[in-house]
Amino acid sequence: MSHLFRIAVNSFREALREPVYFLMLFGALLLIGHYPWMTLFVFREQLKLVLDGAMATSMFFSLAACVLCAASTVSREMRNGTVLLLLSKPITRWSFVLGKVAGIAAASILFCLVCSAASVVSIYIAVDQFRMEMHLYIAFLILTFIACCAGMLMNYLKGSSFSEYSVYAALVLIGGMLLYCLKFQPHPDMSLVNLAKALILLFPAVGVMSALAVGFATRTDVVPCMCLCSLLFFLGLMSSYLFGGSSSDPVLRPVYSLLYAAIPNWQYFWMADAMAVNRPIPDSYVIWCFGYALLYSLIVMVWAVVLFQNREAAGTREN
Repeated sequence: MSHLFRIAVNSFREALREPVYFLMLFGALLLIGHYPWMTLFVFREQLKLVLDGAMATSMFFSLAACVLCAASTVSREMRNGTVLLLLSKPITRWSFVLGKVAGIAAASILFCLVCSAASVVSIYIAVDQFRMEMHLYIAFLILTFIACCAGMLMNYLKGSSFSEYSVYAALVLIGGMLLYCLKFQPHPDMSLVNLAKALILLFPAVGVMSALAVGFATRTDVVPCMCLCSLLFFLGLMSSYLFGGSSSDPVLRPVYSLLYAAIPNWQYFWMADAMAVNRPIPDSYVIWCFGYALLYSLIVMVWAVVLFQNREAAGTREN
């Protein structure tokens, strides 16, 4: 268990130190922060557009960062022989895969958490279709800049990773601004409990993609891993339409059922449509989604370990 924990922690910190992680996170924050400004004068649809845009940005950027970090870190370790060194010690393949999935998932959930906090702040900035809270908007941009400066200062003074400490600073600063808005600002015209559930449901989606990305990265290089994950993402968005309906052909019906079960359905985790019509999200549904994501991730990890048994590491076949 100690080996698994160390692999997970190292994978988490490696992901946060990736330049692409920093670039995607702060790009997502700036995009989310500007949605209230971009949706002015839309005639009573501002909150809906801000929420849809912020949730879509949080989900897409989180999944993309997850795939890029997994493909980069795991594939790099396969190429430079780090995996061979790890497996020469009393570390099982199951511990290696589970630790990688846990570390990448934790980094991706942190990414999604910061974006979710920024999404709620963005909703507080969007007062109505004719104006927005300019002091909150300016404060959000300043705090984002301060987070970058904090990472730069830690890098200069202690030689620490600029990307990693910028992310930590963003979590603290954006989280603090969220608490300020919840305490002192007028609540927006929507259920904050429902909003919290909709944002929380993005986390299991990120966990599922982390398991898939690590599984593919143990067998493929960076570009093929990204292509396979992208294919599953777009197929999963249309899974109900493509494979959910019953086929009239008895031969194709079991094939459709198998594909529908094998491809993760990302629509389970997308609650923007429910938020648009103020439909409450039941607690039982949130629990069901977490159970679905956990079961799917476990199956993917077992599949990844099976494929990893005969994987060559640094030109040497492991037995």
